Formats: sequence, structure tokens, C-alpha cells
Amino acid sequence: MMKRLAVLIGFGLMLAAPAFAQDHAAAVDPLIFRLAIFVLAIFVGYYVVWSVTPALHTPLMAVTNAISSVIIVGALIAAVSGSGQEMTTDLWLSKGMGGVAVALASVNIFGGFLVTRRMLAMYKKKDKPAAPAAKSGGH
Repeated sequence: MMKRLAVLIGFGLMLAAPAFAQDHAAAVDPLIFRLAIFVLAIFVGYYVVWSVTPALHTPLMAVTNAISSVIIVGALIAAVSGSGQEMTTDLWLSKGMGGVAVALASVNIFGGFLVTRRMLAMYKKKDKPAAPAAKSGGH
């Protein structure tokens, strides 16, 4: 019950935070505001992921792999941005962060496929070992 309440409060705060920030933009430091949203997202993510039953784990991994593939597309766009422009610090930062995002999303997808494969292997029927042949011997 408490987990569900914490998740509900976290989602409510995440949804209400942008409206609060626009009304009080001068009073709230943007870095602190974004950090607070990040921390709330961590708590909400923790409670959501740990409340998933094992039977739903494989479909959840398939969805996260699909999300990571969309992230890779966006990261590739960021990594190749500014073609033909002068290499400024911002452009180097954009290309570098795009490359890092591609690497991290690739690791996430690869790990997701490994976990999914292992989860599916748990549901396969086990092959029964063959009965040992009866020994022919003297009594």
C-alpha cells in the first residue's frame, strides 16, 4: 500500500513540477529543480521496477529494449549534428554526449537481450536424462 502511495505521490509531483517552476522561475534554481525531478524519478522507477512480477519481466524488457533503440536513433542524430560547421566547444560537447549515449544505450540493449534470453530459458521444458542401461551381470 505504501509503495503505491509513494509512486502516486512521485508521479503527481513530477507532473506538477513544470507548472510550479514556470510560476516561480525566479525563486527556484534550475539546477536544483532538475536535480529534484531526477531524484523523484529514481524513487518512482525503483518502486515501479521492483513491483513487477517475474512473469511480466520479459515483456517489460522487450519494451525497454524498444525504448533504448529509439534513444540510439536520437543519440546518433546528436553525434552527427553540425556536419560542415566550425567545431566549437558546444558542437564537440554535443558530439561527445551523443557518442556516450549511443554506447550506454547499446550496452542496455545488449544486456536486455541477455536477460530476456535467460528468462525465456527458465520457461523451457527440461529434457529428462535418459535412463541408464541395465547392467548385464552375473548374480
